[in-house]
Amino acid sequence: MTRPVAIRIVGTALPGRSCGPTTDVAVGLQVGSAHVGLVPGDAPGAGWQVVIDVGRDDDGALVARGPAVHGPKDERFLYLAWVGRTDGVVGLFRRTKLQLDGIPAGLVDEAGATGRPLVASLALRDARGGPLCASVRPPLVAWSLG
Repeated sequence: MTRPVAIRIVGTALPGRSCGPTTDVAVGLQVGSAHVGLVPGDAPGAGWQVVIDVGRDDDGALVARGPAVHGPKDERFLYLAWVGRTDGVVGLFRRTKLQLDGIPAGLVDEAGATGRPLVASLALRDARGGPLCASVRPPLVAWSLG
């Protein structure tokens, strides 16, 4: 059985509006193939909220479904999509995988039972100052209950 759970993503430390030859950098949540809620790469912070269905299978493994959920059954994640302009063409150039299996089990269960949102807090700049593009789990993301 799954329950709807809100996930709030709070991004800090954005990388700026350029990355190598790419300008007009922005980041958004990927829902299906669309990039929604685009935030300029030089904003002081970024945030998105999405509702997904979560639960546990018979083995206790996380089950996650919804238009914003990507990946195979045993490795679900949310994408943060980095878009920008390269040679005059606007398009996707990097993505961040916010791995859902990194959410502490107790938080998922409590969010489902109470209706409180899960909050994912993370810096969106990598160690070199560019847009974060990695599979992200704790400690790169801190999960809490809102």
